[in-house]
Amino acid sequence: MTDPVQITMAADEIIASPAIKAKLRKLGLIRRDDLILHLPARYEDETVITQIAAASNGMTVQVEAIVLDVSVQFRPRRQLVARVADASGELYIRFLNFYGNQVKQLEKARDEKAPLRLFGEIRLGFFGAEMVHPRYRLASQTVLPDALTPVYPTTAGLSQAILRKQILSALKSADLSELIDPTWRDAHDFPAFDQAVHFLHQPPPETEPSALQRHTHPAWRRIKFDELLAQQISLRRAYRARRSTGAPALVSPGHLADRLLAALPFALTRAQKRVMAEISHDLAQTHPMQRLLQGDVGSGKTILAALAACQAIEAGYQAAFMAPTEILAEQHYLKLNEWLTPLGIQVVWLSGRLKKSVKQARQAQAAGASHLLVGTHALIQEGVDFARLGLAIVDEQHRFGVAQRLELRKKGANPHQLMMSATPIPRTLAMSYYADLDVSVLDEMPPGRRLVTTKLVSDARRDEVIERVRTVIDAGRQVYWVCPLIEESEKIDLQAALDTYMTLTQALPECRVGLVHGRLKGDEKAAMMAAFVARDIDILVATTVIEVGVDVPNASLMVIEHAERFGLSQLHQLRGRVGRGAHDSVCVLLYQKPLSPTARERLKVIYENNDGFEIARQDLRLRGPGEFVGSRQSGLPLLRYADLEADIDLIEMARTVAEQLLNEAPARAQRHLQRWLGGREEMLKV
Repeated sequence: MTDPVQITMAADEIIASPAIKAKLRKLGLIRRDDLILHLPARYEDETVITQIAAASNGMTVQVEAIVLDVSVQFRPRRQLVARVADASGELYIRFLNFYGNQVKQLEKARDEKAPLRLFGEIRLGFFGAEMVHPRYRLASQTVLPDALTPVYPTTAGLSQAILRKQILSALKSADLSELIDPTWRDAHDFPAFDQAVHFLHQPPPETEPSALQRHTHPAWRRIKFDELLAQQISLRRAYRARRSTGAPALVSPGHLADRLLAALPFALTRAQKRVMAEISHDLAQTHPMQRLLQGDVGSGKTILAALAACQAIEAGYQAAFMAPTEILAEQHYLKLNEWLTPLGIQVVWLSGRLKKSVKQARQAQAAGASHLLVGTHALIQEGVDFARLGLAIVDEQHRFGVAQRLELRKKGANPHQLMMSATPIPRTLAMSYYADLDVSVLDEMPPGRRLVTTKLVSDARRDEVIERVRTVIDAGRQVYWVCPLIEESEKIDLQAALDTYMTLTQALPECRVGLVHGRLKGDEKAAMMAAFVARDIDILVATTVIEVGVDVPNASLMVIEHAERFGLSQLHQLRGRVGRGAHDSVCVLLYQKPLSPTARERLKVIYENNDGFEIARQDLRLRGPGEFVGSRQSGLPLLRYADLEADIDLIEMARTVAEQLLNEAPARAQRHLQRWLGGREEMLKV
């Protein structure tokens, strides 16, 4: 039977020449629905004529004037200049790039005294008021519009006129039917969908411009709600689809977990116990768990991953633990090996840097008797096959693309998935982009975890910082010194890790200084990190390869070079490398003047806050959602119109209505999804 969605999509195809279709496709405009939802970035008012004398500097206006004289001038560069006038005054128009026929047009208008209608910004030039590159047409051939003129996002070779023509055509022929309950819509003061899109494409001149520009007009709120609704429907469908598929029920008596807990030198916090109960319950179900475990740096996520692995292994299945970098993966391997090997659990390390023969042997273990395989993306490479994969654990999940997480899932028959993140996700972002996941939050830090004191220090006081390093090392502690680059860049004047290493070696000859960066071979990195852990190195100069996972309790000072160049989440992650032992710890943020307003704001946030969730909220405010999830990471299109901070009420409403539509009117839910995503939902979160 023919798919009705495909029929609708074919009927919805844009009617245009192949060349125009190709340009539209660059903007993602393939169907008439796409054109309808391609909304103006701003508006211009061509509904009124302004007297030249009333147009002040900086105003964008439309005037009607006759051409007094025209000339091509060559100083300071070749340009077309014309003097025009109306009854109130004169102004000049200039074209820095022009064609010969433009000269003829203006000369003809001068000779025939034919009034021109000109639209542009008034500037004060050398000869007085002027417009540079105004739009102009013969007034006799132009009717004043009765709506504001939309200005759309476009691409090279696609003029506003062509885009407007295509959108107006789509408005006349596309399906603009209402898909939400009119009673509910009216109760929430939303206009009908067709009214909203017509209004935004052709707003009447009396419309309050600020409400349009700030996207607070009721028509804009309706569009933003519909966009969020499509996102929520898509996510809820993915959630339901996952729960309808089969997965191994990982039911175990819990003996391994009990033995592990009994051997630990610490007790679980209340938050850890609560989250472990959520994970354990999910693992025992016959549909695959897809749970995001988020917790601040040092909140104790790794032990929960180990306990989840114990449940899977005791139930007769294997577990895989994937981390984004070799340093982080190896840190996890060492910790998990220490905890689990005494329980009789075989923990296998798999890395891309292993020799071929060793790698093949480890791959054979994955296919055979191994219980837990720990590694980087090497886990998802061809040749790694699991005998009975029941649980896939992904650390720092946002660093992996959708396809990579999907490959890990394919290694088993719908294994349960536990995704962990030390970058807390703001509530609005979780509601909007992670609605297809079950989310657990570790909102309590283990006892004894010390707050790190943060200090902002100008680069001019570097010598004082080096003396502080000497004092810390004399007290028997260790120091991280983090740099953003490995070698000098001519484009960006940053202190390189190599230079810092040399400077510290010369300034502190009695101290043992190590260097680790992304260009070292894997075994060289591992050896340097092992030496730091073993206290054979006093100062570790490093790039951000030590951002997550490194656990050295004796390190009590971190210096971050050019802190103004780092993002908030990076600064918070790096700061979390200290304060892991019994000693008071300090993080020094070395910055270079002058600071940009954004850099100043970031440093202020990190200085004033230790709470990762508050830092994440501020980060979202400063950067927007794209930096947090990225379309490749989330598998979902980023929001074009809705604002996660400003529109939280719309997110809440969209969640409720999405559930209602899926339950009570699935056909309308499907049409809404088709309108916004065109059946191209892409890969959803996996």
